[in-house]
Amino acid sequence: MQLRDKVAVITGAGAGIGRACCLLFAAEGAKVVAVDLEPATLSSVVEDVRRIGGPILAIQADVSRAADVERVVSAASERFATIHILFNNAGIVPHGKVHETTEGDWDRTMAVNVKSMYLMSHAVVPIFLKHGGGVILNTSSATALRSVVDRAAYSASKGAVLALTKSMAIDYVRDGIRVNCICPGTIDTPSLHQRLAAFADPEEARKQFVARQPMGRLGTAEEVAKAALFLVSDDAGFVTGSTFSIDGGFTV
Repeated sequence: MQLRDKVAVITGAGAGIGRACCLLFAAEGAKVVAVDLEPATLSSVVEDVRRIGGPILAIQADVSRAADVERVVSAASERFATIHILFNNAGIVPHGKVHETTEGDWDRTMAVNVKSMYLMSHAVVPIFLKHGGGVILNTSSATALRSVVDRAAYSASKGAVLALTKSMAIDYVRDGIRVNCICPGTIDTPSLHQRLAAFADPEEARKQFVARQPMGRLGTAEEVAKAALFLVSDDAGFVTGSTFSIDGGFTV
């Protein structure tokens, strides 16, 4: 029970890495605040967490919007009195080179992948400062460390997440606030399945994704969740500003 009585806010909680973290954190004793834009996936997470027996508050919200973020933090504080862990995991994965990326796609990518982390952290850090500390974990990407084709906006946004993580880590290190980021490689999630379906030959596209992984397979959301659990737990008490790669050797 590494997170017994800790309150953990998880964005992008409805599927993939976010969902796996909701389940694992709840199993480890956390009170989970699950935040996602899709009500159907949120309902599924709530059912599964309740089967585990953990407390959960589900909030439908767009965390790239300040008003929604204020509503999330207010509801979490009202339900559980405080917040100990913030996992900024919400994100989108647009395709395309720079000349193929519309201004709207660029702005939406930066809003969801970067601005949401600023907004959530901006709202939660004062709670951490008031109560003597806390933990923030941000989801960056292996593409922030090694380029792949057709990911201009996505890679730029995830590079910004990496830099933001390090900046916050040094800003708050003496306040008892640890800030780290994970850099997953290609993970077998519903998001990946949707992206593969957009290819003319989804099966061939999947083979190409697998081929670029030195381990010869995709990662699982559960594997990422276990790394996230370590970083938000007290076991990682001396870890801040770190870039934790979970990519099967992709960035070696």
